[in-house]
Amino acid sequence: MLQMPQQQFIKFLREQEGCSIQEIADRVQVNWRTAKKYADRDNWNRAVKSTVHKHPVMEPYVEIIDTWLIEDERLTRKQRHTAARIYNRLKNEHGFTGSDRTVRNYVSKRRKQLQLERAQRYERLEHPGGEAQVDFGTIQVSQDNQLKEYKVLFASFPYSNAAFAYPVPKENQECFLEGMKRLFEQMGGVPRRIWFDNLSAAVVAVESHGKRQCTDAFLRFSAHYRFEPVFCNPASGNEKGHVENKVGYGRRNWCVPPPVFESHDGLAKELAERALADRQRSHYAKSVSIESLWEEEQAKLLHLPDEPYEVFRLEQALVNNYGEVRFETATLSIPQSRPGDTVWLKISWDTIDVLDSLHRRLAQFPRPYMQKSIEIDWKAVLDGFKRRPRAVTHSYFAGMMPPPIRAFLSAPDLIERKKHISSVRQWLERYSLCDIAAALGAEAADSESLDSLSPERIEHRLYKNRHPEFRPIPFAEPYTPAEIIGRTPDLQVYNRLAALGGEAR
Repeated sequence: MLQMPQQQFIKFLREQEGCSIQEIADRVQVNWRTAKKYADRDNWNRAVKSTVHKHPVMEPYVEIIDTWLIEDERLTRKQRHTAARIYNRLKNEHGFTGSDRTVRNYVSKRRKQLQLERAQRYERLEHPGGEAQVDFGTIQVSQDNQLKEYKVLFASFPYSNAAFAYPVPKENQECFLEGMKRLFEQMGGVPRRIWFDNLSAAVVAVESHGKRQCTDAFLRFSAHYRFEPVFCNPASGNEKGHVENKVGYGRRNWCVPPPVFESHDGLAKELAERALADRQRSHYAKSVSIESLWEEEQAKLLHLPDEPYEVFRLEQALVNNYGEVRFETATLSIPQSRPGDTVWLKISWDTIDVLDSLHRRLAQFPRPYMQKSIEIDWKAVLDGFKRRPRAVTHSYFAGMMPPPIRAFLSAPDLIERKKHISSVRQWLERYSLCDIAAALGAEAADSESLDSLSPERIEHRLYKNRHPEFRPIPFAEPYTPAEIIGRTPDLQVYNRLAALGGEAR
């Protein structure tokens, strides 16, 4: 490319002196085509070209990351992938060999393009060792092809940056105290001072001069474990900013993608293992591992009491005329009681024991909870798969589908996979996800593999399952003689009789 003065001179010779292209080429000593390019140029605006940053090591993983980021839009903002979580998943699940900085740069650029989220800064607080902060967080878990809300009680230690978590169904008093007890058992001791928000499970009211009126159960619990409770000022959550940050951190790094809920104990074990693994990383400011700082801080904890605290509350209930008692929105049937009897309900976080007047157990029931369900728009998920069929193998929404559907959508051949995705999307207009899974499961049992099944055959099974063949149930009748039952008459007798008869009319 010629320098700008040479370009301007060529244009001057053409416009002001009227030189031909060949004359310009001879005078400037450039190629004829070069002379013509600048002599006849009309637009001299400076072109600003966008720089394209290539990531050769990222190319095989770009579609995976994009799938996660796009699907995050269907989840709550608090439970979306962070760049660190994406890097760890790529490394552990897909054998990624690049650096975390490469992933961070790509995710940052891609998020700006997709306008997914903005960062927030929080005020940092300092605390001496042996002090903890406790707060509830809400996560989503995958259960029965739905996303359901579940509560998690987090405890964090600002000095070491160690954190512990225990899941509970609700934020009621029994769940709160049981979660605290389980957290103490994970820690192997009790913090000397614990900071709380003014949560209703512990605080009845905040008086005018700032003194808290606590529930009797919480006061008894704190006396049993000998810790000093400290409550934040109203509307001052920054006073326990460490645990609020840790709630968000745990939700993004331990609960993405949403854990599959198979049992409460299984979820509790999974969170405890992830918290333990997280303590192996280096402290963000002290250049030593969190685990080593935690071991130093753990020595400052109070010893656990010899007798663990039994978390429950007692309520009286009256047995109605149907032999039932009411608890919140549930009806409990007590066959051993009589209408009008007064019984005691021993209410724990997960069970309800019904006791007689002498506190003898009459019955035990699981405590009913209604988790808030978030219906997944499976049609929208399938529409996304139709546009990006390779995303099926990376999508955690696909992982939430029943196994027969997940296998059917994961056909190795991409053309067949597209056909299967379109078929399932079409069936969802008339059948539920469970109906489709049942049909696929039944057909898979009769064939070698799901890949060999035609959509027509599966649709026939769907119709058959919805409209089963009517087969009347035989009924018993006592009038037919036993020697006649099951006997097949010989119709040839009638043919012989017809031959002996008169002329046919």
